[in-house]
Amino acid sequence: MKRWPCFLLLVVTLVFPFAAGALRAQSTEVWRSWNQPVEPFRIIGNVYYVGASDIASYLITTPAGHILLEGGFTETAPLIRENVRKLGFELTDIKVLLSSHAHLDHAGGLAELKQATGARLIAGSADAPLLASGGHGDFYWGDRLLFPAVKADETVADGSTVELGGVVLTARLTPGHTRGNLTWTMRTEADGRGYDVVFVGSVSAPGYQLVGNRAYPEIAADFAQSLTLLKALPCDVFLAPHGVFFGLTAKRRRQAEGAKPNPFIDPTGYHEALAKAEAALNAQLEQERAAAKGP
Repeated sequence: MKRWPCFLLLVVTLVFPFAAGALRAQSTEVWRSWNQPVEPFRIIGNVYYVGASDIASYLITTPAGHILLEGGFTETAPLIRENVRKLGFELTDIKVLLSSHAHLDHAGGLAELKQATGARLIAGSADAPLLASGGHGDFYWGDRLLFPAVKADETVADGSTVELGGVVLTARLTPGHTRGNLTWTMRTEADGRGYDVVFVGSVSAPGYQLVGNRAYPEIAADFAQSLTLLKALPCDVFLAPHGVFFGLTAKRRRQAEGAKPNPFIDPTGYHEALAKAEAALNAQLEQERAAAKGP
């Protein structure tokens, strides 16, 4: 399986200067490598991993039912359903579906999962129209990366909370990757102490234009605002929509080998990842500004 060197550059592989047909054919191998089945496991406390090899999905359990964050590709939904069952949980006990952002690789399975669970879907207010259109009219992808349309039952803004069975998740708006991109935060308990968990919304700009973007004029400012917010969040456990963002494979291997403390407790890795994202975005901005000035 191909390994990716930097969490920020993962989704850049989606960008090809070819026709839509060539894009679709070339990206298939990459997408398949992200979407291989893996065994589900407990990350920490009441947070479980139920996603694929790189396309993440998280089950958050509560006494009143469960919360599922991220739907993956359309092809990921059956893997998620099977992983939930493998852990001994019932799909119909999932009461809430949460979305980070309306892209094919994270929203593609939401329609099937919503139907299978009967859960209510909650998404960012600025991304809800994109979910409802199945990806039509994306500011960058246009109509190229479509997925089964799904309607959010509830939309949230920055600071909104979702509560179930004593568990509270807070939505933080971190726009840039999409206008309604959300980072979700919560507290969990393990080994007699509490931990801050941050499910970071994507902060990459895969092929995007940051300077003079007519479709999204405020994109650079939004990315900067999002990174400022993320750097200020308390974080013990760093998770994200793609496993490569937070070292899923290596951390899971160490956890299975009995490493202590839990490898997923990684505040240093969180801030290092944000620093890489910020550096890459700033470098892109400098390049675009220089190109705009001309020789």
